Amino acid sequence: MKMNIIYIYLVLLISYSLITIEGKGQDILSNYLVTAAENNPGLKAKFNEYMATLEIASQVNTLPDMQFAFGYFIHPVETRVGPQKAKISVSQMFPWFGRLKASEDVAIQKAKVKYETFEEAKSRLYYDVSINYFELYFIDKAIRITRENIDILNTFKRLALIKVEAGLASAVDELRIEMEIADIENRLALLRDRYFAKTVVFNNLLNIDEVSVIHLPDTLWSDNLPSDKQAVLDSIRSNNHQLLSLDFEMSSFKSKELAARKTGLPNISIGIDYIFTGESSNPSLSLSESGKDAILFPRIGISIPLYRKKYNSMVKEAVLLQQVVEDKKTDRINLLESLFENIYKDYNDAARRMELYQVQTTLALRAMQLLETEYVTDNTGFEEILRMERKVLLYALELEKARTDQNAAVSFSKYLTGK
Repeated sequence: MKMNIIYIYLVLLISYSLITIEGKGQDILSNYLVTAAENNPGLKAKFNEYMATLEIASQVNTLPDMQFAFGYFIHPVETRVGPQKAKISVSQMFPWFGRLKASEDVAIQKAKVKYETFEEAKSRLYYDVSINYFELYFIDKAIRITRENIDILNTFKRLALIKVEAGLASAVDELRIEMEIADIENRLALLRDRYFAKTVVFNNLLNIDEVSVIHLPDTLWSDNLPSDKQAVLDSIRSNNHQLLSLDFEMSSFKSKELAARKTGLPNISIGIDYIFTGESSNPSLSLSESGKDAILFPRIGISIPLYRKKYNSMVKEAVLLQQVVEDKKTDRINLLESLFENIYKDYNDAARRMELYQVQTTLALRAMQLLETEYVTDNTGFEEILRMERKVLLYALELEKARTDQNAAVSFSKYLTGK
């Protein structure tokens, strides 16, 4: 009778791990992702870097400051209408047509680079939160499965003790169970330490209290990759934030090349001079002419960039940087495709392991039932019972590990596609 109860207990333990509450678990994780996006200080720093870079565009798209000068003649310059005593000059420099727009485009494209860096950091944060959540789920399930396994072993221990007292079994059976329980309790203590450490990491990602309770589903839902592998690769090339960042960086260097060419063109300056004149000592001048101030308008100047080596070097620098970005993008595409191939392999491996350990668990439970019957009737096979019990525990843990690995692979795929 007790053996049947143990068997039912094991079946319920494994079946319990197959119950799905998909919607609830995904909603919980989605809420954690929102919390992380709102609270994570590293992500906030990336966003503020983007906002700061945006301000550069308005700085470079304005004319140079007007120049104001005041001059006082220590020795007044005598003129027909009187001595010139002081002069005020105001001038404005105008860059060549299109130069300010090109400089603004450089700043805007650099701001877009920073924005994609922010989006990349957000995608990475989402992945880190998800992977830590899945690991917490696995450790929590391992703790529960291990505790229930200890309860089963204690039931075996009581059964073995009864048989030993009745003279139907060796006292070694009881000692073997005690050794097994001690080993599993040690693993349980390690699991609890791992869970606490992982909790601190997870809550720090969300920037909340380190000891906040984390809500986990009873059974992890199953995420799936799209069946069209090429579609995922195309999505990576189109939407990956690292690649988008390089595209905007390329645009910024093209604008920088144009700005460099515009810098090598003349600048035009327009100014006004106003001269203060004192009263003339010439008695033949009328009162309206004596001491009349002089306004000279306009004063036009032009800067001629004669030294071309500097400007040619600026253009060449921008062209070379474009080639650098192009090579970096090709290298990054190759790396991302390699990463996806590994993730695709891990996803398929996890799916196979899930099917395998579901079957292995069923077979192990059947074998356990047969061994229990033999032990009750013939007092044989006790060591085999312990060995099979270890396999039931292993398969239960491996099933949860496969489920966790599958979701982790899907999460990394989402990160690669910029989600």
